Amino acid sequence: MRRFLFVFLLLSGLAPLSAQAASSAWEKDEDVSVRLISALEGTGTETRIPLGFEIKLAPGSHTYWRSPGEAGLPPQFDWLSSTTGGGNLLDARVLFPAPKRLSEQGIETFGYSGHVVLPIDAYLREPGKALIADAKLDLLVCSATCVPKRFSLRLALPEGDAIPGPEAPIIRKAQALVPSMERATVLSITGVERRANGIKITVAKQGAFNKPDLFVENAGNVVFAKPVLTLSDDKSTASFTLAPQEAAPENVSLTTLPLTVTVIDGDQAIERTLDGSFYSQTNKTGSFLFFFVLAVLGGFILNLTPCVLPVLSLKILGIINHGGGKKRAVRRSFLTTAAGILFSFLLLAGAAIGLKATGQAIGWGMQFQQPVFLVFLILILTFFAANLWGFYEIVLPRFLADRAGRSFHPKLAGDFASGAFATLLATPCTVPFLGTAIGFALAAGPMEILAVFAALGLGMALPYLGIAAWPRLAMALPRPGKWMIRLKHILGWALALTVAWLISVLMLQISFASALKIAGGIIILILMLFLQRRELFRRFSRMIIAVIVLFSFGIVFSSESPHDSPSVNNGWHKFDEASIIRFVNEGKIVFVDITASWCVNCKVNQRFALSHENVIARLFYSPDVIAMQGDWTNPDPVITKFLRSHGRYGIPFNVVFGPKAPQGIILPELITPGRVIEALDNAR
Repeated sequence: MRRFLFVFLLLSGLAPLSAQAASSAWEKDEDVSVRLISALEGTGTETRIPLGFEIKLAPGSHTYWRSPGEAGLPPQFDWLSSTTGGGNLLDARVLFPAPKRLSEQGIETFGYSGHVVLPIDAYLREPGKALIADAKLDLLVCSATCVPKRFSLRLALPEGDAIPGPEAPIIRKAQALVPSMERATVLSITGVERRANGIKITVAKQGAFNKPDLFVENAGNVVFAKPVLTLSDDKSTASFTLAPQEAAPENVSLTTLPLTVTVIDGDQAIERTLDGSFYSQTNKTGSFLFFFVLAVLGGFILNLTPCVLPVLSLKILGIINHGGGKKRAVRRSFLTTAAGILFSFLLLAGAAIGLKATGQAIGWGMQFQQPVFLVFLILILTFFAANLWGFYEIVLPRFLADRAGRSFHPKLAGDFASGAFATLLATPCTVPFLGTAIGFALAAGPMEILAVFAALGLGMALPYLGIAAWPRLAMALPRPGKWMIRLKHILGWALALTVAWLISVLMLQISFASALKIAGGIIILILMLFLQRRELFRRFSRMIIAVIVLFSFGIVFSSESPHDSPSVNNGWHKFDEASIIRFVNEGKIVFVDITASWCVNCKVNQRFALSHENVIARLFYSPDVIAMQGDWTNPDPVITKFLRSHGRYGIPFNVVFGPKAPQGIILPELITPGRVIEALDNAR
């Protein structure tokens, strides 16, 4: 009986210990209590462990946010013993929930009172191994007086299943309070007006504002006074007017100063980095018109990108066919192509609205991350190329032709399809103005998405609409002749080179052997298209063509998962968002390049900017510069989240972090060596 009682008491004593295994002991004094908690009971195979500093402040006491305002000190964290010893901690990134404004005797500060949890993303050096998190936390706690306090906290997380612990709901709730562009479904920044002596920021809300507030951070050491708030009549739009308390430093201009803006209203909070290119008008209608115009310009520039060249070559052929033709036929042809472009952009808008409504990650050109989509494009381009080489002609089946009768115009159907195809090929390219317009639309509501995508389609269709308005431009060309056959062959080879490029992209998304099989199938497909002109081969060649098409899609569906990109490539470090904070804290500059093998503009930046000798010298031979490269060829939720946190939904994306720019200096879509070097200097 005594033995049973002893075992019972022992188990009873251990039960509460196991429940507390995912937290440290409380460190307390009369003003504040602090502990370190974990959302998981074990490390499992995770590379990132959600932790949190749980802080309970006595009534009347407060502490500070990462940017304290006019007074105070931000929290300080020291993980040195865990990262350099046997703690298995690679890095820890502390996140900050939205703060409250604390006004005392005319001094504006930002911080927390009562109960707050600071979420932590803890990255393990060796996944699967135990984690020993030793943290030193410095807080400035203020009531009648301000007293600095240091807490030494220790949490041991064993190996084992990564099941949620009792503190998991606490950390999840705190993570939901961290401002992020990913939650920009209710609040959205719709306008920024910059002047030499002040800045006006306009924010829209789906519904009425209650008690909105705005906090501004910058690397120019400019301290802004409390913003002046103006609400619209229906309280759905809030305008914040900011003025610096003192004159800005001589080398700082408010018209170009990058800002990190945090907007809160109750439990809703968003954060966005605004660079000098983020301009708009002072009202909601004006700001919408601004982004509409940007979208039209961006869509027009898409016609000049290499992405659209394959279809543009076909349209050039179409223009030549109109040489000496009739105005009506020319006008009808180009209006139909423009309709195909507009229709396709509206389809993309519908898909974006649907994906956003279901909470899916969305971005410009993301369909090129899907091998099935690439195979579809490869097959379509192959058929187009074979058609230009004269291997076959596209003829409507007899039963469809009989039903369509005179109302069917195969030429118009081809014109419409060429417009839709041009839109598909344009999506991996991000050009000036397009990224800003897309970012505004995807962060806003369905109507904005629909309008901006329609504007993109209008911009891309402008050249076709122009020829439809002045058909003599096409009619003035020489009449078709034998010279046109040679031109068709040349354009066919241009499409074939595009197919080869897409296959090289496919090799990075599926196994090399699988991509090689598809390439072999494409060669056989071209041969069968050539042979089907002969009566002897026509019947079985069509059957083989159908088999190759099915075979290509079957290879993709049965292929292995994409392999990981190399950690280092020609001096580039593999993208690691957690390491950026550590490098910046060490006084280093981090240049981040997010690229993809299907992104043509990324290749342009690499060739003409990042390969410049002066840029290479700064990125790879300066001891204080770290060059990071992220590969978005395949779906990567970490990179997608990183892009969205900076208000971007497409690539190329380049940003520079440094001691003077901890929030990052975002570069334009198309960069120059001068812009890169200037950003590196400003970040230092």
